[in-house]
Amino acid sequence: MAKVKTNFTCSDCGGISNKWTGQCPSCGQWNTLIETQIEGAGINRLSQQAAPVSLAQTAPVLSLADIEAVEVPRFGTGIEEFDRVLGGGLVPGGVVLIGGDPGIGKSTLLLQALANLSRSKKVLYVSGEESGAQIALRAKRLAVDAKDLQLQAEIQLEKILYTLAEHKPDVAVIDSIQTVYSDALSSAPGSVAQVRECAAQLTRTAKQTGVTIIMVGHVTKEGALAGPRVLEHIVDTVLYFEGDTHSSFRLVRAVKNRFGAVNELGVFAMTEKGLKGVSNPSALFLSQHDNQVPGSCVMVTQEGTRPLLVEIQALVDTSHAPNARRLSVGLDQNRLAMLLAVLHRHAGVAAFDQDVFINAVGGVKITEPAADLAVLLAIQSSLRNKPLPRGLVVFGEVGLAGEIRPAPRGQERLREAAKLGFSIAMIPKANAPKGKVEGLTIIAVERIDEALEKIRDAAL
Repeated sequence: MAKVKTNFTCSDCGGISNKWTGQCPSCGQWNTLIETQIEGAGINRLSQQAAPVSLAQTAPVLSLADIEAVEVPRFGTGIEEFDRVLGGGLVPGGVVLIGGDPGIGKSTLLLQALANLSRSKKVLYVSGEESGAQIALRAKRLAVDAKDLQLQAEIQLEKILYTLAEHKPDVAVIDSIQTVYSDALSSAPGSVAQVRECAAQLTRTAKQTGVTIIMVGHVTKEGALAGPRVLEHIVDTVLYFEGDTHSSFRLVRAVKNRFGAVNELGVFAMTEKGLKGVSNPSALFLSQHDNQVPGSCVMVTQEGTRPLLVEIQALVDTSHAPNARRLSVGLDQNRLAMLLAVLHRHAGVAAFDQDVFINAVGGVKITEPAADLAVLLAIQSSLRNKPLPRGLVVFGEVGLAGEIRPAPRGQERLREAAKLGFSIAMIPKANAPKGKVEGLTIIAVERIDEALEKIRDAAL
């Protein structure tokens, strides 16, 4: 009997190695190589392709000037926040991948979206994790009109592709891609080879037939999509659910979108009737204080095309350990250490013997450097135990030389702050508006020491 041939595939990047090593040679991740069996059918196909018998007809080569650029047609899902994250709606032939922690609301959101779409489109829900009775019970609990929604409980890829070819739906949901398997591969469902092959086959079907396919993906304990990273590369749009499952609020973020703006954010509230869009998300990220408290600073962050007001909280306390702690929730911890060094060097504020804790209220994750100035002002306020002026909003990046660098879309940030009733804005000098912003007093600064001095003068 012939010996079964195996190799080792990285579960993070999909790289292949002939032998097991602790570190993946392709992406450098540790303990991600998984032994998989080499498929005989795949080898035969490769050998047949390598044989120079005949050449398949190739696509014609065209000049870019001869190709007509047309707008991509879209259709809405009936959920405004979901459409915002998608870039305006779903695209015919597009493939969307949604990932998130278990129980965070992926299936609930998609069931609501399909129920809305079923009024005007032909939709299909393929479930590999739940039975039809469980989905019907959820639809009843959510009180959605799903009488025209087509449902199939199936995990075999070939049967799913046959159903798509026979029923020709406009939109199909695969829940989830990790449960689907192909008979062409002998590995178990959820393995690297199965996930990659099934996702590629479904994507090819979407491009050839024009059906919009939405795939649900499991995530690892680190929060990344389970399976190889190639899964993110072959789809058109990748969405992530964020937020704590114990909280009633959910955030949906676009990390890749070939048909819209990346890093868009949709905000939802989990209710008894499912996920509801939040029209004013800034209210979620602002605490309600009767009086100003030390260590609290409000900043304006830009999430895609939407400006959001987020409260940054800092707690600075005397350290009782040999090494002071630096903890950051919702912000980059390495950047916090850098900002503390800038604060000491260029503003003379030392915190080497202090524990510093930073938190972005509401569970939002801020990745842009425009939060630097708000972080430093919150730390200074907590360290001196003096609150910042009431009605203050700030934004700006802090450089290693102590300069305050401009942030993109400064005018939109200021308008959002004025709309929500803030009266003072400390911003980089390069973002200072030419005209007056109604209701806002603008304080333009160039360096961090100048910013701290003006805050002290304003507080007096």
